[in-house]
Amino acid sequence: MKIGIIGLGRMGKNMARRLFKGGHDVVVYNRTKEKVKEMQEEGLIGAYSLKEFIEKLDTPRVIWLMLPAGEVTDNNIDNLIPLLDKGDIIIDGANSYYKDDLKRAEKLNKYGIHYMDAGVSGGVWGLKEGYCTMIGGEKEIFDYIEPILKTLAPKDGYLYCGPTGAGHFVKMVHNGIEYGLMEAYGEGFELLKASKYGENLDLHKVAHLWNQGSVIRSWLLELLENAFKEDGNLEEIQGYVEDSGEARWTVLEAVESGVSVPIISNSLFKRFQSRQKDVFSDKVVAALRREFGGHAVYKKSEEVKKNIAGAGKVQAANPDEKFRR
Repeated sequence: MKIGIIGLGRMGKNMARRLFKGGHDVVVYNRTKEKVKEMQEEGLIGAYSLKEFIEKLDTPRVIWLMLPAGEVTDNNIDNLIPLLDKGDIIIDGANSYYKDDLKRAEKLNKYGIHYMDAGVSGGVWGLKEGYCTMIGGEKEIFDYIEPILKTLAPKDGYLYCGPTGAGHFVKMVHNGIEYGLMEAYGEGFELLKASKYGENLDLHKVAHLWNQGSVIRSWLLELLENAFKEDGNLEEIQGYVEDSGEARWTVLEAVESGVSVPIISNSLFKRFQSRQKDVFSDKVVAALRREFGGHAVYKKSEEVKKNIAGAGKVQAANPDEKFRR
């Protein structure tokens, strides 16, 4: 199957590679030409303008956007509309707000262009392990793009979640749960370190131990084990933890639905706290985000800019510098 990918940050680039290795023809476009050239050298089809990108795709065109959520994604969709034909398909793989999906689908429907929302989890490990993918939109279009999803995902790793917005809604809740899990690990290891036994405990060995059949074993704990192996006390990491928006939306949805989510909401508030003081549990969460998603960590030697947006505003990450979980 032929597919076009716009956005060659670490997620988009590795997704393109996985699709290419899976036998698909992949056309790639990125605002940074060097990234397109790199992909071309690996055998993928490069395009250096949106017009060239569209011309190299077969109809109905399938275009997967791996861009920052919000304005950047909206602008790219607006730029694509006059170049596309009725029946073409746009898939948004960003961590977008599901309510934005509803607006985009309504807008594109006027032009006869199909819109699918894809919540993608896999981080830097996705190229090797596959991307867990949650899809929303028209069932008929899901069936059409399913060969792409089969290649991207591990076995049983993709799901049609329902109509427009469902994919990103499920991914939103997924990330809210992720916040809570990481915070629980962070608090537990902080308690171990602060106890009278802390000086004698090797936290790397504890993490390894708990992964040997215990009820709290997990992939996150495996990643934390790796982090402790590299830096036993996380001394090189500052406990400054960003939030990319999904937990805020999850908490807002819980308020609207009257559902109690104290663990998720507290883990979000704890991230706000991490920008005010450096505590060990925040070091654990920062290390985990680096291990599973390749997110930047702030070193002790680095000056941290604490110009944090208000609770209702989320700054989108640059796809060339940061990428999604």
